[in-house]
Amino acid sequence: MQYRQLGNSDLKVSSVCLGTMTYGDQNTQAEAHEQLDYALAQGINFIDTAEMYPVPPKAETFTRTETMIGHWLKNQARDKIILGSKVAGRNRGLSWIRNGDESLTKANIRSAVHDSLKRLQTDYIDLYQLHWPERNVPLFGQYQFDPTLELDAQSNQKDWVSIHTQLEMLAELIAEGKIRAIGLSNEQPWGIMEFLRISKEYSLPRVATLQNSYHLMNRTIDFGISEILYRENVSLLAYSPLAFGHLTGKYIDDPQAKGRVTMFLGYAQRYSKPNVVAASAAYAKLASDNGLTPTQLALSFVMHRWSVTSTIIGATSMAQLQENIGAWDTTLSPEVLQEIDKLHLAMTNPAP
Repeated sequence: MQYRQLGNSDLKVSSVCLGTMTYGDQNTQAEAHEQLDYALAQGINFIDTAEMYPVPPKAETFTRTETMIGHWLKNQARDKIILGSKVAGRNRGLSWIRNGDESLTKANIRSAVHDSLKRLQTDYIDLYQLHWPERNVPLFGQYQFDPTLELDAQSNQKDWVSIHTQLEMLAELIAEGKIRAIGLSNEQPWGIMEFLRISKEYSLPRVATLQNSYHLMNRTIDFGISEILYRENVSLLAYSPLAFGHLTGKYIDDPQAKGRVTMFLGYAQRYSKPNVVAASAAYAKLASDNGLTPTQLALSFVMHRWSVTSTIIGATSMAQLQENIGAWDTTLSPEVLQEIDKLHLAMTNPAP
């Protein structure tokens, strides 16, 4: 395991991060503890969660994941763990969060942090992230910006909480010691640069991380954002490196294999696009031809990209978790990487 700095923060995290979005729905409290204990024993010091987890988001399961982690965290050496969480925003219709007021106002961000701290049974969150932008952007399988969504039913410009206001609240929480560093998630190039510009202009906290989807079938990060990460010293936290299980190969022979795609129908819309099945099969064959499992190929590719600081892996079983963490030790040859790029050029970003 390697340990890397998160942006300009003083946080140093393992190159593999344990994702927890299954805790409270697909995983029990006991299973969550087992996973957390195992990850820690393997050198993972970085845990990622969110107030809305588990996913898919539901009113009856909202906040369970943080609560489960809190039961475990209270018995750990807190200073040895880097804990990341997130505040949910508007545009997702999660009416059960803060009574339907999903905007990222100062009051809502403060409320979200305080509630997460209680559930996590800790005094501070190391990395606090905005789960998705406050403004209109394409999200979770959408891939084109739609300017008509800037207007309400009366054709008036919709209001959204300014980036400056969001940063001001995060600055207050840092000053109070409740959070240590800040990050963005599911963000677009304009948003990243605007957060950076405003923080510099007004001496507000600087974004340390970006948590976006990145995998063999979604390399949109490589089209512009990677240069921002490099030049601005922002660390990429890559989520969904296995593309909801599609890159494990399990849906190739059995499209109805048990997994998130078949358990939660309609939730994985970004993976219902035309070339997903063909790309999954092509990458699985490439893995097999080179003595690798599809999981090893997919995870090693992401884990060892220069632009990725930490790869967020998750699992519902210990066998999956062990294979996923073990993929860190797999190194892809230059020849395999060349073949990956050939496939990428032939089937570019089938699941953006």
